[in-house]
This record gives sequence, C-alpha cells and structure tokens, in this order.
Amino acid sequence: MGEHIAKSKFDQAERKAFVQHLLNDIKALELLIEQDLIEGGIVRIGAEQEMCLMNNDFRPSGKSLDVLKAVDDSHFTTELASYNLEINLDPFELKNDCFSRVEEQLRTLLNKAKTKANELGANILLTGILPTISKNELGIDFMTPIPRYYKLNEVLKSCRGDHFSLKIRGVDELTLRHDSVLFEACNTSFQLHLQIPPGDFIKSYNWSQAIAGSVLGICCNSPLLMGRELWKETRIALFQQSLDTRKWSYALKEQVARVGFGSHWQKDSVAEIFKEDISSHRIILTKPIEKSSLQVFENGTIPKLEALNLFNGTVYRWNRPCYGVGNGKPHLRIENRYIPSGPTVIDEIANFAFWVGLMMGRPKKFDDMSSIMDFEEVKLNFIKSARTGRQTVLSWLGKPITLKKLIINEFLPIAYEGLKKCNVDVKDINRLLGIIEARTKKGTGAEWQVENFRGLKKQMKLDSVLVELTKAMYANQQSNKPVHTWPSVKEAIKPKETFQWVGQIMSTKLMKLYEDDYINLAMSIMKWNNIHHIPVENEKGELAGLLTWSHIEGLDKNHKKRNSRVSDLMIKKVVTVQPRTKIETAKKLMDDYQIGCLPVCVGSNLVGIISKVDI
Repeated sequence: MGEHIAKSKFDQAERKAFVQHLLNDIKALELLIEQDLIEGGIVRIGAEQEMCLMNNDFRPSGKSLDVLKAVDDSHFTTELASYNLEINLDPFELKNDCFSRVEEQLRTLLNKAKTKANELGANILLTGILPTISKNELGIDFMTPIPRYYKLNEVLKSCRGDHFSLKIRGVDELTLRHDSVLFEACNTSFQLHLQIPPGDFIKSYNWSQAIAGSVLGICCNSPLLMGRELWKETRIALFQQSLDTRKWSYALKEQVARVGFGSHWQKDSVAEIFKEDISSHRIILTKPIEKSSLQVFENGTIPKLEALNLFNGTVYRWNRPCYGVGNGKPHLRIENRYIPSGPTVIDEIANFAFWVGLMMGRPKKFDDMSSIMDFEEVKLNFIKSARTGRQTVLSWLGKPITLKKLIINEFLPIAYEGLKKCNVDVKDINRLLGIIEARTKKGTGAEWQVENFRGLKKQMKLDSVLVELTKAMYANQQSNKPVHTWPSVKEAIKPKETFQWVGQIMSTKLMKLYEDDYINLAMSIMKWNNIHHIPVENEKGELAGLLTWSHIEGLDKNHKKRNSRVSDLMIKKVVTVQPRTKIETAKKLMDDYQIGCLPVCVGSNLVGIISKVDI
C-alpha cells in the first residue's frame, strides 16, 4: 500500500508494458529457482506494525502526513486512510535474542511516533479496529492524498461496478453500503514475515494454512465495528468485503475473492501460486519499469521483480507468498496478514514468537498436508476461529477438538521445540510462549473488549461506551501488561460523558410505522411502548412523515378517524437533523418549532431520533 508510484500515468501504454514485465518476472523467478539462486540456509523474521491515530477525544485523527513529516524516519510509511500509519521493522536473523531485538526496535519507533503525534494533538493506539471509528471517517476526504490510493479506489470501484456492500452478523448485525474502499481503513494489523528456504516453501506454506485458524483464534482483538458486536476477529469479514470486486448477478457463477484464504493445498513451487493469482485476478495498478527482469538476470544481476511485487501487493491472501531482495540476494517469505494490531506490544511479540515457533517446529508428519487433512477442513477452522475466537471447536486431523486443548496440548509444545531448534534464547521462549499459554486459559483482547462493552452499555449511551472503552484500551496499552491481566473498565476508569453531536445521543433502535398502516395499530404501538412520537417511512424506506400522540389524542371519540391511515394524520413536512448536527442546534430547533423530537437522517434515510428527554 505504501508505494507512491508518483510517476505512474495508469494509461494503456503503461499497462501494456506492465503486463509484459509481469510475465517476464514469472519467467525470471522460475530461472532463479531452477538455478538454485534463491537464498537458503538462513532464516530471518520481520514485521509491519499498523496503528491508529486518535485526537484527544479518542476519535480518528487525520494527521498521518503531519506525523510522518515530524517523525522523519524511513521506517514509517502511509496507509490508505489519513488516521493510520505503518512501521516497517528491520529484518533480524532468527536466533538468540531476535524477538527481544524486534520488541526493542518496535518500542523505540512507537515512542518516537507517540512523541511527535502528541506534539500535534494526537495519540497512537494499537488495535485491530478502532472502536470509535464511525461512518463519518469513511469519506473520501479521509483518504491519504496520494495518487496510488485514489487510483486503487477508482479501479476497484470500476471492477465492482457498484457500491461496496458490508454485511456482517454476530451478536449484532451491521449492514451498510459505501462508495469507496475506505471500509478497508478500519483494519489495522501486525503483519509477520518469515523467510523460507526455497526447497521447503510449499511444505511450509501448506502448514501455515493448516495452523492459521488456531493462531488467529488466540490472537483475536477486533470484536466491534461502529458500535456493533460482531465477530471475535471482525477484520476477517470486513477486509474481504471492503476489497470485494466481484460483481453481483442473478447467475450462479464461481468468482474468486481478492481477499481470501485460498481454495486448495499448494504444490510444485511458489511460482505456481503467483501464476494462479495472475490468472484469477485483474491487474488493478501499474507503474513504469525501466528494465526487463530477464535482461537484468542475463546481465548477471538479481532482479527485483517490480511488476510481480506490485501485483502481489493487490492480492490479499491471509498467508501471502512474497519475493524480495536483501543485500543483493533474492529470498522467499510467507507474510502472515491475519494477526490484528495490539492489544499491547508484548502481546504482539508473543503472537509473533508463537507463529514462528509453530512454523519452524513443524513435525515431519505434516510435510504433506494434503495426505492427512482436507483443505476445506482448515479453511472452515479459519472462519470459525474468526467468528468465535478462543471458544472455537476446531476439526483437527478429522476429529473435533477445542481450540484451547489444541493449543495447550499440541501447538505450544511444537512452538517451544521450533524456537529451541533455532537457538532462540530460552528466557524469551518461556516469557513469550508463557503469555500465549496464559491468554489461552484466561482470555483474549476480543473477550476483554466484549465483556467491558456489554458492562458499559448498561451505564451510558453507546457513543460514550465506545469512547470509554477506547480510553481504557489506550491506558492499559501504556502499561504494556499483557491483555489477560487487564482490569475491567469499571475498576480502572470513572466514566464521564461529554456530548457534542446529535449522533452521540440519538436513539437508534426505533419503532417505525408505514404510510398505509392504520391508526388503531399506531395507537396501540405507542401505548405499549410508552412513546409519544413515531417516524413514518414510505415503501422505499425513506422518511415520509412523523406521527405524534398529540395528533391522535381525540380519536377515541371518532371511530371513523380511528380506522383511517397513518398517512392521513402524520406531519408531512418534518424538521430533521443529521448525525453531525450540533446538539445546541437541535435544541434550538425544538424550541423554535415547539416540538418534542427530531428525526435524524442521512439523506432521506432515517438513522435515529432525538427527543427533549435525550437532551
């Protein structure tokens, strides 16, 4: 995402040349593999840290470019939204104190970013999804002003041929349409990289797929989106739907999602995975490339495979194969993209060590995954873990087992052996895998959020709940204590509510009537629910009017009127406000018009109602 491609024209001539470069890159990669030129015999680890920027009210702050300029460090880069930043950590050889070194560098860079952000009136939070993010921050004005991002948005919208749709069902349900890819910006992750010897790549890749559900389940940290309690790791559903370019049709046809887990075990070589992706997905970004990778290779230099890497950056496998060149030597990596950001740095490093230990400790019996497990089995494990997290019942080697038992009895011992085999410091192994064991027994970041979200909802308005929850996450994050030791919010923070906008205090679970409903039904609904005003919608779901008790009080004496329609008595010229209308403005409107409530609308769609009682 971070490459700016400032010189790109994105025209047909550039596209034609790019396609040829992409095909040449595949041939060059195959030659590198055939001639055994891919680096082996050494294993390195690396990571990318995405983060959220918040203002002092704990809401998204679009100051990423300002913070980036102030930090002035090449480890930092932009993200799609102006309230997100990314840190690219240095690679470290997998041995000795490598995880402590990753942790130290990450803390140093985060502290640097925090200092500069604070000077600009912003704070930094590590979280899979920022609880306080709202529809308001998904507008195009929050997209980082870089040509590549605008082009990505334009091409993905064109591919889809319609607005992006979001529908996720958990405890609550979120259904929404949007006109840009900024749904994707709600996600922040801690992406893990592991260098893999070329001869072991396919075995390692298939193993990474097999363990993904279990690793995800114990790392969940994103249960909330826009005030709805959804999946334990909502990012999985959100990311796929936010970049979904498939066209909806009445025909039942097979279409491959740009974000996905895959559909089968891999075989042969990494080049075959890239060929499959090029065959399945449209090229959406291009850039000018000066030299053919085949020419570079023939001249005795290692090619960077620029076209392949740019294309690969727009196909979002949860386990993504990667090619890179470091110190003049080509290498292959697996990028783990499903781990959420946060809850703390120490939790993230523990996740990192657990995944790497599992990867490096793979027992020999799992060298050929296709012979012992159906691919559909591991794919379903991944989706189930995203939905239910630590409480998931998985299928492993054809038998049901709880995620907790699988991790404690099977995967932690494998991870311990894998890290020991790589000569990682025993102190770090015990410290980091001990956190995973404790979290498996006591609870994940997602569970902490859900427990406190539910508790706070009993005390205050939804908007205040999200702010207080975010505030508590930020406070706990500074302590750097692992999430399984975090106190509950009610013990840590005394809630204090401050409201500015109508959307913060409006009621969203509404009773509604329709124009053709009868008055006797309307009267009963209002009496049963002790409400004095009720909005009326038309067949298109648009606000058509407002029915108030004062308009129907005298109807008991007039039987004919009691059998009339709602449309006959409702107020048709309704005074409305928007979610971002100031509360003072709404109060003045009620006073000026001598009314007790105001419907809250986005366009012609009713999203809430605010009454004098709310104010």
